[in-house]
Amino acid sequence: MLATQIRQKDAVFYFVSYPAEDILRKIKFISRFYDDNKEKIEAEETTKQDEIAEFIRKIERSDKSFQREISRKKVAAIKNFYESAATQPPIPATVLLFTPHSLQFTPLGNMANVGNLEEPKDKFYIIDGQHRLAALEFFYRSNSEEAKTIHVPCIIFDGKSEDFATEMFVIINSTPTRINKSHLIDLYEKISWTLPEKKLASLIGEKLYSENDSPLQYRINRLGGRSSKDKWILQAELFNELHRMIINDMKKNKDKDKKIAATKACTEYYYEVIRDFLKAAKNTWGNAWNNEKYMICNSLTIKAMIRVAAEFKEAYKEQEDRVKIWTDYLAPWQTLIPDFRKEGFYERFVAKGQVERVSVIYKKLWEVVK
Repeated sequence: MLATQIRQKDAVFYFVSYPAEDILRKIKFISRFYDDNKEKIEAEETTKQDEIAEFIRKIERSDKSFQREISRKKVAAIKNFYESAATQPPIPATVLLFTPHSLQFTPLGNMANVGNLEEPKDKFYIIDGQHRLAALEFFYRSNSEEAKTIHVPCIIFDGKSEDFATEMFVIINSTPTRINKSHLIDLYEKISWTLPEKKLASLIGEKLYSENDSPLQYRINRLGGRSSKDKWILQAELFNELHRMIINDMKKNKDKDKKIAATKACTEYYYEVIRDFLKAAKNTWGNAWNNEKYMICNSLTIKAMIRVAAEFKEAYKEQEDRVKIWTDYLAPWQTLIPDFRKEGFYERFVAKGQVERVSVIYKKLWEVVK
Protein backbone atom coordinates (compact mmCIF):
# COMPACT_ATOMS: atom_id res chain seq x y z
CA MET A 1 0.00 0.00 0.00
CA LEU A 2 1.16 3.55 -0.74
CA ALA A 3 2.31 5.36 2.41
CA THR A 4 4.13 8.47 3.58
CA GLN A 5 6.87 7.84 6.12
CA ILE A 6 6.94 10.40 8.92
CA ARG A 7 9.87 10.98 11.25
CA GLN A 8 9.58 12.82 14.56
CA LYS A 9 12.70 12.71 16.76
CA ASP A 10 13.57 9.01 17.02
CA ALA A 11 10.07 7.84 16.07
CA VAL A 12 9.09 6.60 12.62
CA PHE A 13 5.48 5.97 11.60
CA TYR A 14 3.33 6.07 8.45
CA PHE A 15 0.34 7.87 6.97
CA VAL A 16 -1.95 5.81 4.73
CA SER A 17 -5.23 6.58 2.94
CA TYR A 18 -7.14 3.33 3.38
CA PRO A 19 -10.27 2.53 1.31
CA ALA A 20 -13.12 1.77 3.71
CA GLU A 21 -13.68 -1.69 2.26
CA ASP A 22 -10.01 -2.61 2.84
CA ILE A 23 -9.56 -1.17 6.31
CA LEU A 24 -12.64 -2.98 7.64
CA ARG A 25 -10.96 -6.27 6.67
CA LYS A 26 -7.67 -5.32 8.34
CA ILE A 27 -8.74 -4.19 11.83
CA LYS A 28 -9.43 -6.10 15.01
CA PHE A 29 -12.39 -5.06 17.18
CA ILE A 30 -11.57 -5.88 20.80
CA SER A 31 -14.99 -4.73 22.06
CA ARG A 32 -18.50 -5.61 20.98
CA PHE A 33 -20.35 -2.72 19.30
CA TYR A 34 -24.05 -2.15 18.66
CA ASP A 35 -26.12 0.24 16.58
CA ASP A 36 -29.73 1.40 16.95
CA ASN A 37 -31.02 -1.42 14.76
CA LYS A 38 -29.61 -3.95 17.27
CA GLU A 39 -27.00 -5.10 14.78
CA LYS A 40 -23.70 -5.89 16.41
CA ILE A 41 -20.02 -6.37 15.76
CA GLU A 42 -18.68 -9.30 17.71
CA ALA A 43 -15.44 -8.82 19.61
CA GLU A 44 -12.64 -10.99 18.32
CA GLU A 45 -11.30 -13.64 20.66
CA THR A 46 -8.09 -12.82 22.47
CA THR A 47 -5.68 -14.83 24.59
CA LYS A 48 -3.85 -13.91 27.77
CA GLN A 49 -0.65 -13.90 25.71
CA ASP A 50 -2.10 -11.06 23.62
CA GLU A 51 -1.23 -8.36 26.18
CA ILE A 52 -2.34 -5.36 24.11
CA ALA A 53 -5.80 -6.75 23.40
CA GLU A 54 -6.27 -7.81 27.02
CA PHE A 55 -5.23 -4.35 28.24
CA ILE A 56 -7.69 -2.53 25.95
CA ARG A 57 -10.48 -4.94 26.85
CA LYS A 58 -9.84 -4.40 30.58
CA ILE A 59 -9.90 -0.60 30.22
CA GLU A 60 -13.11 -0.66 28.20
CA ARG A 61 -14.86 -2.86 30.74
CA SER A 62 -13.95 -0.62 33.67
CA ASP A 63 -14.37 2.81 32.04
CA LYS A 64 -17.94 4.18 31.88
CA SER A 65 -17.21 5.91 28.57
CA PHE A 66 -16.88 2.51 26.92
CA GLN A 67 -19.94 0.84 28.40
CA ARG A 68 -22.34 -0.70 25.93
CA GLU A 69 -25.27 1.74 26.08
CA ILE A 70 -23.05 4.80 25.73
CA SER A 71 -21.11 3.15 22.92
CA ARG A 72 -24.37 2.34 21.15
CA LYS A 73 -25.46 5.98 21.20
CA LYS A 74 -22.04 7.18 20.09
CA VAL A 75 -21.81 4.68 17.23
CA ALA A 76 -25.37 5.50 16.11
CA ALA A 77 -24.60 9.23 16.14
CA ILE A 78 -21.44 8.77 14.07
CA LYS A 79 -23.24 6.48 11.61
CA ASN A 80 -25.95 9.13 11.23
CA PHE A 81 -23.19 11.66 10.57
CA TYR A 82 -21.78 9.47 7.79
CA GLU A 83 -25.24 9.19 6.23
CA SER A 84 -26.00 12.91 6.31
CA ALA A 85 -22.56 14.40 5.61
CA ALA A 86 -22.34 15.70 2.06
CA THR A 87 -20.01 18.62 1.49
CA GLN A 88 -17.76 17.98 4.46
CA PRO A 89 -15.64 14.85 4.96
CA PRO A 90 -17.31 12.23 7.16
CA ILE A 91 -13.96 11.05 8.61
CA PRO A 92 -11.68 14.10 8.66
CA ALA A 93 -9.52 12.98 11.61
CA THR A 94 -6.93 10.22 11.41
CA VAL A 95 -7.49 6.80 12.91
CA LEU A 96 -4.50 5.42 14.82
CA LEU A 97 -3.58 1.80 14.14
CA PHE A 98 -0.89 -0.40 15.66
CA THR A 99 0.85 -3.63 14.73
CA PRO A 100 3.64 -5.23 16.76
CA HIS A 101 5.21 -6.46 13.50
CA SER A 102 7.92 -4.43 11.79
CA LEU A 103 6.62 -3.51 8.35
CA GLN A 104 8.93 -3.18 5.36
CA PHE A 105 8.91 0.23 3.69
CA THR A 106 10.24 0.59 0.13
CA PRO A 107 10.73 4.19 -1.14
CA LEU A 108 9.54 5.08 -4.64
CA GLY A 109 12.26 6.40 -6.93
CA ASN A 110 13.90 9.52 -5.56
CA MET A 111 11.21 10.09 -2.91
CA ALA A 112 12.75 8.98 0.35
CA ASN A 113 9.60 9.35 2.45
CA VAL A 114 6.94 8.12 -0.01
CA GLY A 115 6.75 4.45 -0.95
CA ASN A 116 5.15 1.05 -0.56
CA LEU A 117 4.42 -0.23 2.94
CA GLU A 118 3.72 -3.92 3.40
CA GLU A 119 0.59 -4.90 5.27
CA PRO A 120 0.90 -6.91 8.50
CA LYS A 121 0.04 -10.61 8.43
CA ASP A 122 -2.32 -10.11 11.38
CA LYS A 123 -4.97 -7.43 11.83
CA PHE A 124 -4.27 -3.94 13.20
CA TYR A 125 -5.21 -2.92 16.72
CA ILE A 126 -7.25 0.30 16.88
CA ILE A 127 -5.52 2.73 19.25
CA ASP A 128 -7.86 5.62 18.45
CA GLY A 129 -11.00 5.59 16.31
CA GLN A 130 -12.84 2.50 17.60
CA HIS A 131 -16.27 4.13 17.43
CA ARG A 132 -15.60 5.77 14.07
CA LEU A 133 -14.63 2.44 12.53
CA ALA A 134 -17.51 0.58 14.21
CA ALA A 135 -19.91 3.16 12.77
CA LEU A 136 -18.21 2.75 9.39
CA GLU A 137 -18.80 -1.01 9.55
CA PHE A 138 -22.53 -0.50 10.20
CA PHE A 139 -22.68 2.18 7.49
CA TYR A 140 -20.99 -0.18 5.05
CA ARG A 141 -23.56 -2.89 5.75
CA SER A 142 -26.45 -0.66 4.68
CA ASN A 143 -24.70 1.67 2.19
CA SER A 144 -21.96 -0.44 0.64
CA GLU A 145 -21.72 1.45 -2.66
CA GLU A 146 -21.48 4.87 -1.01
CA ALA A 147 -19.07 3.52 1.62
CA LYS A 148 -16.72 2.38 -1.12
CA THR A 149 -16.11 6.05 -2.01
CA ILE A 150 -14.75 6.75 1.49
CA HIS A 151 -11.04 6.63 2.21
CA VAL A 152 -10.02 6.65 5.86
CA PRO A 153 -6.91 8.65 6.87
CA CYS A 154 -4.78 6.39 9.07
CA ILE A 155 -1.58 6.72 11.07
CA ILE A 156 0.17 3.36 11.42
CA PHE A 157 2.64 2.53 14.17
CA ASP A 158 4.63 -0.67 13.76
CA GLY A 159 7.26 -2.75 15.50
CA LYS A 160 6.87 -1.07 18.87
CA SER A 161 6.61 -2.72 22.26
CA GLU A 162 3.37 -3.52 24.03
CA ASP A 163 4.13 -0.69 26.45
CA PHE A 164 4.09 1.79 23.55
CA ALA A 165 0.64 0.67 22.36
CA THR A 166 -0.94 0.66 25.82
CA GLU A 167 0.54 4.04 26.74
CA MET A 168 -0.66 5.55 23.45
CA PHE A 169 -4.16 4.15 24.07
CA VAL A 170 -4.37 5.75 27.53
CA ILE A 171 -3.04 9.14 26.33
CA ILE A 172 -5.39 9.34 23.34
CA ASN A 173 -8.52 8.27 25.20
CA SER A 174 -7.95 10.60 28.16
CA THR A 175 -7.55 13.72 25.97
CA PRO A 176 -10.50 16.15 26.16
CA THR A 177 -12.63 16.37 23.01
CA ARG A 178 -12.32 19.52 20.92
CA ILE A 179 -15.35 21.69 20.26
CA ASN A 180 -16.92 20.89 16.90
CA LYS A 181 -18.54 23.08 14.27
CA SER A 182 -22.09 22.17 15.24
CA HIS A 183 -21.53 23.57 18.72
CA LEU A 184 -19.93 26.71 17.30
CA ILE A 185 -23.01 27.31 15.14
CA ASP A 186 -25.20 27.07 18.23
CA LEU A 187 -23.02 29.78 19.80
CA TYR A 188 -23.15 32.22 16.86
CA GLU A 189 -26.40 33.81 18.05
CA LYS A 190 -24.89 34.39 21.52
CA ILE A 191 -21.57 35.93 20.45
CA SER A 192 -21.73 39.70 20.08
CA TRP A 193 -18.84 40.00 17.60
CA THR A 194 -20.14 37.32 15.22
CA LEU A 195 -20.63 38.54 11.64
CA PRO A 196 -24.34 39.38 11.18
CA GLU A 197 -24.77 37.00 8.23
CA LYS A 198 -23.47 34.08 10.33
CA LYS A 199 -25.67 35.02 13.25
CA LEU A 200 -28.67 35.27 10.92
CA ALA A 201 -27.96 31.87 9.35
CA SER A 202 -27.72 30.36 12.85
CA LEU A 203 -31.06 31.89 13.89
CA ILE A 204 -32.83 30.62 10.76
CA GLY A 205 -31.40 27.14 11.26
CA GLU A 206 -32.57 27.09 14.88
CA LYS A 207 -36.13 27.93 13.80
CA LEU A 208 -36.07 25.28 11.07
CA TYR A 209 -35.09 22.76 13.76
CA SER A 210 -37.52 23.80 16.51
CA GLU A 211 -40.68 25.33 15.01
CA ASN A 212 -43.76 23.10 14.85
CA ASP A 213 -44.63 24.18 11.30
CA SER A 214 -41.14 23.49 9.91
CA PRO A 215 -40.79 20.51 7.53
CA LEU A 216 -37.30 20.06 9.01
CA GLN A 217 -38.40 20.04 12.66
CA TYR A 218 -36.08 17.69 14.60
CA ARG A 219 -34.67 16.38 11.31
CA ILE A 220 -31.47 18.43 11.61
CA ASN A 221 -28.56 16.58 13.18
CA ARG A 222 -27.29 18.95 15.87
CA LEU A 223 -25.66 18.77 19.27
CA GLY A 224 -28.15 18.41 22.07
CA GLY A 225 -30.95 17.21 19.80
CA ARG A 226 -33.23 14.93 21.80
CA SER A 227 -35.64 13.69 19.16
CA SER A 228 -35.38 10.06 18.08
CA LYS A 229 -36.47 10.93 14.53
CA ASP A 230 -34.11 10.09 11.70
CA LYS A 231 -31.88 13.03 10.83
CA TRP A 232 -31.75 14.27 7.25
CA ILE A 233 -29.05 16.93 7.25
CA LEU A 234 -26.18 18.06 9.43
CA GLN A 235 -26.58 21.38 11.19
CA ALA A 236 -23.24 22.54 9.78
CA GLU A 237 -24.29 21.70 6.21
CA LEU A 238 -27.64 23.46 6.53
CA PHE A 239 -25.86 26.46 8.05
CA ASN A 240 -23.47 26.60 5.08
CA GLU A 241 -26.38 26.65 2.61
CA LEU A 242 -28.27 29.34 4.54
CA HIS A 243 -25.10 31.40 4.85
CA ARG A 244 -24.53 31.08 1.09
CA MET A 245 -28.06 32.36 0.40
CA ILE A 246 -27.64 35.35 2.72
CA ILE A 247 -24.24 36.31 1.29
CA ASN A 248 -25.66 36.23 -2.26
CA ASP A 249 -28.56 38.42 -1.16
CA MET A 250 -26.19 40.89 0.48
CA LYS A 251 -24.26 41.19 -2.78
CA LYS A 252 -27.46 41.81 -4.73
CA ASN A 253 -28.79 44.36 -2.25
CA LYS A 254 -25.62 46.30 -1.46
CA ASP A 255 -26.84 49.33 -3.42
CA LYS A 256 -30.39 49.15 -2.10
CA ASP A 257 -32.02 50.36 1.08
CA LYS A 258 -32.96 46.86 2.18
CA LYS A 259 -30.64 45.90 5.01
CA ILE A 260 -29.96 42.24 5.76
CA ALA A 261 -29.06 41.70 9.40
CA ALA A 262 -29.66 39.33 12.30
CA THR A 263 -32.97 40.96 13.18
CA LYS A 264 -36.25 39.32 14.06
CA ALA A 265 -37.78 40.56 10.81
CA CYS A 266 -35.00 39.12 8.63
CA THR A 267 -35.04 35.84 10.53
CA GLU A 268 -38.81 35.50 10.11
CA TYR A 269 -38.62 36.40 6.41
CA TYR A 270 -36.02 33.78 5.52
CA TYR A 271 -37.56 31.14 7.77
CA GLU A 272 -41.04 31.59 6.30
CA VAL A 273 -39.75 31.47 2.72
CA ILE A 274 -37.80 28.24 3.27
CA ARG A 275 -40.63 26.74 5.34
CA ASP A 276 -43.23 27.43 2.65
CA PHE A 277 -40.96 26.25 -0.15
CA LEU A 278 -40.23 22.96 1.61
CA LYS A 279 -43.95 22.50 2.30
CA ALA A 280 -44.57 22.92 -1.43
CA ALA A 281 -41.74 20.50 -2.20
CA LYS A 282 -43.23 17.95 0.22
CA ASN A 283 -46.58 18.24 -1.56
CA THR A 284 -44.88 17.78 -4.92
CA TRP A 285 -42.74 14.76 -4.04
CA GLY A 286 -45.75 13.00 -2.54
CA ASN A 287 -45.00 9.45 -1.36
CA ALA A 288 -41.32 9.82 -2.23
CA TRP A 289 -40.92 12.37 0.60
CA ASN A 290 -39.37 10.75 3.68
CA ASN A 291 -39.29 7.43 1.87
CA GLU A 292 -36.15 5.36 2.45
CA LYS A 293 -36.30 4.10 -1.14
CA TYR A 294 -35.67 7.63 -2.43
CA MET A 295 -32.94 10.23 -1.90
CA ILE A 296 -35.35 13.15 -1.41
CA CYS A 297 -34.95 13.76 2.33
CA ASN A 298 -31.19 13.59 2.04
CA SER A 299 -28.68 16.35 2.68
CA LEU A 300 -27.68 16.50 -0.99
CA THR A 301 -31.23 17.04 -2.25
CA ILE A 302 -32.25 19.31 0.64
CA LYS A 303 -29.30 21.60 -0.07
CA ALA A 304 -30.18 21.63 -3.78
CA MET A 305 -33.83 22.45 -2.98
CA ILE A 306 -32.79 25.35 -0.76
CA ARG A 307 -30.82 26.74 -3.71
CA VAL A 308 -33.99 26.58 -5.80
CA ALA A 309 -35.86 28.27 -2.93
CA ALA A 310 -33.34 31.12 -3.16
CA GLU A 311 -34.42 31.64 -6.78
CA PHE A 312 -38.13 31.54 -5.86
CA LYS A 313 -38.10 33.74 -2.80
CA GLU A 314 -38.40 37.10 -4.58
CA ALA A 315 -41.66 35.98 -6.17
CA TYR A 316 -44.91 35.82 -4.22
CA LYS A 317 -43.65 37.55 -1.11
CA GLU A 318 -47.16 37.52 0.29
CA GLN A 319 -47.75 34.39 2.33
CA GLU A 320 -51.36 33.93 1.30
CA ASP A 321 -51.64 30.87 -0.98
CA ARG A 322 -47.86 30.87 -1.47
CA VAL A 323 -47.53 27.17 -0.67
CA LYS A 324 -50.27 26.31 -3.19
CA ILE A 325 -48.78 28.55 -5.88
CA TRP A 326 -45.29 27.10 -5.38
CA THR A 327 -46.69 23.56 -5.34
CA ASP A 328 -48.14 24.22 -8.80
CA TYR A 329 -44.82 25.64 -10.01
CA LEU A 330 -42.91 22.62 -8.70
CA ALA A 331 -45.28 20.10 -10.31
CA PRO A 332 -42.69 19.18 -13.02
CA TRP A 333 -40.55 17.66 -10.25
CA GLN A 334 -42.99 14.74 -10.20
CA THR A 335 -41.48 13.59 -13.50
CA LEU A 336 -38.07 13.44 -11.78
CA ILE A 337 -39.13 11.12 -8.96
CA PRO A 338 -37.70 7.99 -10.66
CA ASP A 339 -34.31 9.73 -10.91
CA PHE A 340 -34.20 10.04 -7.13
CA ARG A 341 -34.55 6.33 -6.41
CA LYS A 342 -31.85 5.29 -3.96
CA GLU A 343 -30.76 2.46 -6.20
CA GLY A 344 -28.45 3.91 -8.85
CA PHE A 345 -28.77 7.47 -7.50
CA TYR A 346 -25.02 8.17 -7.61
CA GLU A 347 -24.77 6.83 -11.16
CA ARG A 348 -27.59 9.13 -12.34
CA PHE A 349 -26.08 12.18 -10.63
CA VAL A 350 -22.45 11.65 -11.52
CA ALA A 351 -19.97 14.00 -9.84
CA LYS A 352 -16.38 14.07 -8.61
CA GLY A 353 -17.50 14.74 -5.05
CA GLN A 354 -20.44 15.73 -2.88
CA VAL A 355 -20.03 19.49 -3.45
CA GLU A 356 -20.25 19.01 -7.20
CA ARG A 357 -23.12 16.53 -6.79
CA VAL A 358 -25.25 19.14 -4.98
CA SER A 359 -24.71 21.47 -7.95
CA VAL A 360 -25.67 18.72 -10.40
CA ILE A 361 -28.90 18.02 -8.49
CA TYR A 362 -29.70 21.73 -8.23
CA LYS A 363 -29.29 22.22 -11.99
CA LYS A 364 -31.61 19.26 -12.64
CA LEU A 365 -34.26 20.61 -10.28
CA TRP A 366 -33.99 24.18 -11.50
CA GLU A 367 -33.99 23.33 -15.19
CA VAL A 368 -37.53 21.97 -15.15
CA VAL A 369 -39.14 24.80 -13.14
CA LYS A 370 -37.35 28.00 -14.14
